Order: sequence, then structure tokens, then C-alpha cells
Amino acid sequence: MNVLATETASTTGGRDGRSKSADGKLDHLISPPGSNGPGTNPEQLFAAGYSACFGGAIGAAAGMAKIPLRGKDIRVTATVRLHQDDSGYFISVALNAELTTVEQAKAEELVVKAHTICPYSKATRGNVEVTLLANGEPVHR
Repeated sequence: MNVLATETASTTGGRDGRSKSADGKLDHLISPPGSNGPGTNPEQLFAAGYSACFGGAIGAAAGMAKIPLRGKDIRVTATVRLHQDDSGYFISVALNAELTTVEQAKAEELVVKAHTICPYSKATRGNVEVTLLANGEPVHR
């Protein structure tokens, strides 16, 4: 197995603190979700990371299928929700891939394929409910 990247970040103060990456490129105040505090929150950061990773996976899936998609043709919106029930806190994710330069059936195929190869999808599989959409329409796996 080849390690392609290693990234490190630390947070002081938990959900009401500051997160910094080891290289200094990320340096954000953290505020609890819904608090209207001055910082971002872990759910926003997760949404940004997952949407970027999933968009890359769609690009890879399009390349495998020989479908010409450029980066600007792929827009992924990740909606991360924080929930609480009797067992505690958990998250769910909705991924909406806007792929308006391909027909809907192809867009759905690419979303399904991307979900099988995206590292974030692999990391969440089996423990986070992930809903897939293509151009706002539910995708059935």
C-alpha cells in the first residue's frame, strides 16, 4: 500500500476553539453548530471535505467511463446534519451532484460509481446514512 498524502490538524478547545493544520494553511475558529459564533464548525468542514472528495471521485468515474467532464462541469453540495437521539449524537449526509452537461441517467451512473470509489464514502459506509442525488433527484443504488 502506498501512502499518497498525510495531513495533520489539531484543535484546541473542541467545538468552541481553534483548528490549525500543521502546515498553517488551515487556521479557523471553531464554534458549535447553530451557535452563531464567529467560527466554522466541524460539520461545515466535513461537508467541504466530503464534497471536494466526491467531486474528484465523479471526475475519476467519468474518466473510466470516457465521459468528457471538466472540473467546472462538476458541482457537489454536501449537506451534513447533526442529530441526537437516546444513544447520543450522530451525523447524516446528503450529496447532491450537479452534472448538467450529461443526461440524467449518466449523471446517476456516475454518482453511484463515485460512491464506490470516494475515500470519504468508503470511510462512512455502514456507519453514516448517506443520501445520493444527481441534479436534485434521488439516486437509487
